[in-house]
Amino acid sequence: MILTQFDPDYQAIINPKDLVAEIDNFPKTVVTCFARATFNRVLNALPHRLIATTSVANLDIPIYELDVKGHKLGFFNSYVGAAGCVGVLEDIIAMGMKQLLVFGTCGVLDATISENSIIIPTSAIRDEGTSYHYQPASHDIAVNQAYLTRAIDVLEQHSQTYTLGKTWTTDGIYRETRDKMIQRKQEGAICVDMECSAIAALAAFRQLEHFQFFYSADNLDADTWDARSLANEADLETKDNIAFIALELALRLFKDN
Repeated sequence: MILTQFDPDYQAIINPKDLVAEIDNFPKTVVTCFARATFNRVLNALPHRLIATTSVANLDIPIYELDVKGHKLGFFNSYVGAAGCVGVLEDIIAMGMKQLLVFGTCGVLDATISENSIIIPTSAIRDEGTSYHYQPASHDIAVNQAYLTRAIDVLEQHSQTYTLGKTWTTDGIYRETRDKMIQRKQEGAICVDMECSAIAALAAFRQLEHFQFFYSADNLDADTWDARSLANEADLETKDNIAFIALELALRLFKDN
C-alpha cells in the first residue's frame, strides 16, 4: 500500500525554507483556530498587528501578533483539512514558530459528551493521508503527552470540565458512514476531526512543541446527525470563553520551554 512508503529523509525536493524566509522577532508561540467567527472575535478583542501572510494556492492567510497580558502570541485562522492545514503550518515553522496550540470543533461519537465541552485528544486514528508523509505507518499516533498534566491543571483552575480520549481523524467529511463510526467507537474513539493526527505527525517530524484540543460540536452518535452548535455563529459567547482559555494555555504550557 502506497501510504506505507514513508521516507524519513529530512530534505525534500522542495522544502519550506526554500520558499519562505525566516522573520526576525517572529512569535515563538502561535495559536490557531478553525472557526472564522471565533477567530475574528478574538482578533477584535485584543491589540494586534499583521506580521506576515502565507497562502494555500487560492487563499491568503494573514498571520497576526496578539498582545495577551503583555505577552506576544502569533495568531491565525487555520485552513480546514489535513493537507492544507499542515502545508500552512510548514510555512509558519519556516517563519520562526517553535510552539503551537491548536483548537477547534469536533464531532462526538458519544452522545453523553455535552455540547461545546472541551475534549483533549490523547491519541488519534490516522484515517487521513498527510500524516503518512511525516511518520511511519501506524493505526494511531500519540497526541498531547508532554503537556497533558499541565493543561488539565489550567482547565481545573477555571472549573472547566473536559474529556480525555482518542479522536478519529479523517479526510472524508462526507464518508463518515454509520459502519465506520461504529468501528471507530469500538477502536476507542470518542470524537472525529480532520487534522489532529496529521498535525501530531508534522510536530514529531519537525520537532515542534504543540498542544491540541477540541470543543464538541455535532453529534454522530444518534439515529440522525445532529448539528448542535457546529455553525460558525452558534453560541459565540461560550466559544469566546474557550478561545481565551486557549490563549491562556498557550502562555502557560510553554512558559518554561
